[in-house]
Order: sequence, then structure tokens, then C-alpha cells
Amino acid sequence: MVNAVELRDVTKQFGKVVAVDNLSLDVPRGSIYGFIGPNGSGKTTTLRMIMNIFYPDSGQIEVLGGPLHGSCTDRIGYLPEERGLYKRMGVRDLLKFYGRLKSGRNVSKQVDAWLERFDLADWSKKKVETLSKGMSQKVQFISAVLAEPELIVLDEPFTGLDPVNTDVIRDAVLEMQRQGKTVILSTHDMNVAERMCDFIFMIFKGQKVLDGTLESIQSQYGSDVLRIGPENGRLDADAVEGIENIRDFGQTQEVRIKPDADPQQVLADIMQRIRLKSFEIAKPSLHDIFVRIAGPKAREDSHV
Repeated sequence: MVNAVELRDVTKQFGKVVAVDNLSLDVPRGSIYGFIGPNGSGKTTTLRMIMNIFYPDSGQIEVLGGPLHGSCTDRIGYLPEERGLYKRMGVRDLLKFYGRLKSGRNVSKQVDAWLERFDLADWSKKKVETLSKGMSQKVQFISAVLAEPELIVLDEPFTGLDPVNTDVIRDAVLEMQRQGKTVILSTHDMNVAERMCDFIFMIFKGQKVLDGTLESIQSQYGSDVLRIGPENGRLDADAVEGIENIRDFGQTQEVRIKPDADPQQVLADIMQRIRLKSFEIAKPSLHDIFVRIAGPKAREDSHV
């Protein structure tokens, strides 16, 4: 499969801090490729190197079939985590300016179509500074995709959005993928990564720790999770032998089973102690895998 982005042995250092450490990565064309990782892990630094904002200290980066250069970035749409719009410009004028800047053509019709689609038509002549946070985020998203780029890099596109606007942007992203665009999606929301991404990459302390489909990542951990819905009360981790720990979600609990324990036996022992309205032997969620790699217990075990 042809790749939209290729990183080979890329390293980036700021002073004595190695932000990205010998990273190699392939982003297939036409995919939604998820970037996950804790704060400070190197996600945004990697995205900025793909965008040619930062230059790697060593290694090679190819985007859309070749080395990075000025004209190549015109084929990329970028939504940064730190939003930045000219606050005193009118919404429509701002988008027309960005669209012409990236594409070199008049994009008035496209601007009007996006404003209508995102329910912003009535705000088209308002200054950006008068918009709510959610509206501003939608305008920033439009500015990133208006020129119909081949590669779209979205850094936390759903942060601060209500469910309705989250659905609007999600639908737009999926439509662009159906048109053959490639989307790199950085998110802290593991549910978004699970549901939207064809491939998921996790960076931790500057190094790649996960890379593949959700199914292939989950298969590395086996089926060591019981998802239970207690009818009343809660299950304590020390109540049943063979339980590693329990994550409580209120209405349900996720029970992680010790590596040497039999899930069927653990489930039978649980049912002798509490009544269940639901249960499932499952592979760990992406959230659970993330916590296993980067959570407090993992750092404690590695003496970090």
C-alpha cells in the first residue's frame, strides 16, 4: 500500500530533552491514522515535523511521495491544537483569505457551502472574536480543509465540542476519507480512536509503543478482561482470587484478570459472590491498554 507519510529513524531533541527518539512510521494513503499518547510524549512534535514546522535532527520524512518542501505543505491541511484565527476579521472574509492563500483560487462558493453545512451562515459577517469556543473551532476546522488538501492533520479536533458539533466534524472527516483523503487524527479520546481510526499509533517518551489496527493491538494482550454489570453493590478486587485490578465506571466494572488465571473460573467465582445483570469476557479496550503502558502503575513498576 502506498503511504501518504513515511518517517525513517526520526529524532528531535530540544536541549537535553529527546522529544522524539528514532521514530519510524508509515501512514497509508486513504486511511484515518490515529495518534495517541500522554501529554509530553512527542505527539505534537511529530505532527509539527510532518508539517515542516520543526525540522528533525536526524532521519528522513517523506510526505505525499517525496521530501518535505514549501509547495508540498500546500497539499496538507493542518488543525493545530493551539487554535489561532485573526479575531477581528469577519468569518467569511477570513475563510476566503485562508482558502485563497492555500489554493491560489477564489473559494467563495466553497466557503458558503461549509458555513451552511456547519450552521454558521448567520454568523458569516460576524467578527471571529464574537464567536463561542465551539463556533471558533468549527471555523478553524473549515480553514484547514477548505482548499481540499490530500493530507489532513487534525490535532485534538473534538476538544470542547458538544455532541452535536462533534458529530458534524466527525461526519466531515469520514466523508473526506471516502473521497480518498488521508487523515492523521491526534486525540486523547480513546473512544474516538477506537471508532474512527483504521490504524492507531501510540508514542510514549518519544518512542513508538503501539502501531497497527485496533484488532492487532488488542490481540497482543489477549482476552483478559471481564466487563460486568453488577445488579447491586460493587465487586472488590481482593474478593476473588485471580483478579489483577478493577476499573469502576459506576454502572459497569472492568475486571482485569491475572495472566495465570482462568477467565471462566474467575467469572464463576464472581457470580458466587454477587448477582450480575450482564457480563462479557473481552479483549482490553484501548483506554485500558493506554493506562497499562502510561498509567501510574506502569510508571511505578518501571521505577520512573
